[in-house]
Amino acid sequence: MPVSEPASALEAQVLRALDTVQDPELRRPITELGMLKDVRLGAEGAVAVDVLLTISGCPLRDTITADVERALAAVPGVNSVDVFLDVMTPEQRNALKDRLRGGDPVRTIPFNRPDSLTRVYAVASGKGGVGKSSVTVNLAAAMASLGLRVGIVDADVHGFSVPGLLGITRPPTRVDEMILPPVAYGIKTISIGMFVDGNQPVAWRGPMLHRALEQFLTDVYFGDLDVLFLDLPPGTGDIAISVGQLLPGSEILLVTTPQSAAADVAERAGSVARQTGQKVTGVIENMSWLALPGGERLEVFGSGGGAAVSGRLGDTLGYPVPLLGSIPLDVALREGGDGGLPVVLADAAATVADTGAATADGAVDAEGNPLEGGETAAAELRRIARELAHRPRGLAGRSLGVSPV
Repeated sequence: MPVSEPASALEAQVLRALDTVQDPELRRPITELGMLKDVRLGAEGAVAVDVLLTISGCPLRDTITADVERALAAVPGVNSVDVFLDVMTPEQRNALKDRLRGGDPVRTIPFNRPDSLTRVYAVASGKGGVGKSSVTVNLAAAMASLGLRVGIVDADVHGFSVPGLLGITRPPTRVDEMILPPVAYGIKTISIGMFVDGNQPVAWRGPMLHRALEQFLTDVYFGDLDVLFLDLPPGTGDIAISVGQLLPGSEILLVTTPQSAAADVAERAGSVARQTGQKVTGVIENMSWLALPGGERLEVFGSGGGAAVSGRLGDTLGYPVPLLGSIPLDVALREGGDGGLPVVLADAAATVADTGAATADGAVDAEGNPLEGGETAAAELRRIARELAHRPRGLAGRSLGVSPV
């Protein structure tokens, strides 16, 4: 039957069910993307569906087939489903790319458009080893679990680690010059680590770093995001400057540890905002203390570094730079990173399994009593993510898409 002309109630139900099937990479319905070629109803509730893949080597073809079968199996009167896969013609792919880009033929950074409501957070640190990437991934995962559309650009080209922290092992899909990022835990992610073999180093200088970041922001299709995180390399080098140039509206989240050595260089990393014109949204102190078996807190790396950076940056930049939170040392955070499962998700799942319900922070003690926010790394990360997710966003200077009559 022609896809657009249901001739019976069953056909209409079948089409409505197919509207719920999303392309796993583009995260939009296959009916909206022009991927549904034909639907045929046969005798005794048999349904045959022809689906067009974007490319012949689509890595998620089995996922699409399973999703179509699952959606139609729930329709009363459908007793069998056959899914036939074909590939888009070049003309159909061009139409798809035009649809995804909103008809704009010019390669631009979509997050810079006047009507973009995506909040862009550049997660920075003064020095390496403070857990910046772990914080980035867990904040993104926590926001995605709240229902937000989230993406990550792993801009730490020389020290990329985001794919491993999210358990991503497959490369992106290329549709001509457009790159479709892998999705893990609802997070669309791109990293140079997805383009290198094994653990090969990336030995690039400034101009190549800039071009790589620019390509990630222009050629990778993230779709309509609520939040985009950029995991920056430590310090104030080429990438930090390029982010300020390519994404002037991005905001900086600064990660430090409590000791003075880390706090001092973190302050320098935040002060670069005066040169790039960005805003520092806040400071996150990681590895703040270690919970001992007796309930005491051991401040392994000292104390006060996050608050010191917050206060000094506020004086330097001329506006409040809050300390957003203090994340304790937690073995579960390290284990989650090594296993490719963000601790904010693993901890929440364990809470529900053990107690049958999650608290506001998703953390409970051995008796099932809720812990205060910050008692575990997962709880504190989720609290910070909620605070960032619920920050109001002004519309001053942004196009509302309306005009006076």
